[in-house]
Amino acid sequence: MLCKRIIPCLDIKDGRTVKGTNFVNLRDAGDPVELGALYAQQGADELVFLDITATVEKRKTLRELVNRIAHHINIPFTVGGGISSVADVSALLQNGADKISVNTAAFKNPQLIQDLSKEFGSQCVVLAIDTRQEEDGEWYVYLNGGRTKTDARCFDWAKQGVDLGAGEILLTSMNHDGTKQGFALDITRELATQLPVPVIASGGGGTMQHFVDVFEQAQADAALAASIFHFKEIAIPELKGYLQGKQINIRPV
Repeated sequence: MLCKRIIPCLDIKDGRTVKGTNFVNLRDAGDPVELGALYAQQGADELVFLDITATVEKRKTLRELVNRIAHHINIPFTVGGGISSVADVSALLQNGADKISVNTAAFKNPQLIQDLSKEFGSQCVVLAIDTRQEEDGEWYVYLNGGRTKTDARCFDWAKQGVDLGAGEILLTSMNHDGTKQGFALDITRELATQLPVPVIASGGGGTMQHFVDVFEQAQADAALAASIFHFKEIAIPELKGYLQGKQINIRPV
């Protein structure tokens, strides 16, 4: 059985780490290079870097910043934001990324997933999905950093993405993002149990028990969190010790 993974996330705006609630009200959370180095040192299993305004600002991901972070860490590093071509990915991999995450561009042009998977291997391609549960109870896909609603259902798009070659799903519940009320267990479980690739749960981690719940009840392969780590509410070594105590298969610090 594969180890469950703990993944801190650096949401980047204007070269700084930021964190909001339900995708709005962003506040500064520190220097991304320092935070990345700290998390690697503390025993994080991977690191995710999301340039959250690249798509909306129609620009490329911050390659130099990616390069600086990559030089300070020794764990797998996923980078996303503003990626829309094989050339974009090539540049990021040359600057130290191990995997890339695509979201809006892949939804608008699903062929991109296939192209990237063919060129770099499916293990390199993470399909990020921002989803919100609406009043009808369905989970819909949102684009452009949560600004644009689509009529696509989360599970349908995730399945299509995997069929096209995505090797992993990063699932963020907008309803839960930044609330610290727990992860979205239902939709995470649906993807984790019905798709043949690992699912990273994101949005809502606030207590150590929330991580137990998302691993045990939702069967997520990894759990991603931001503010609880950035604002020193939970330390990674502490969290891993707690999970080991709950018999969850986790890589020790």
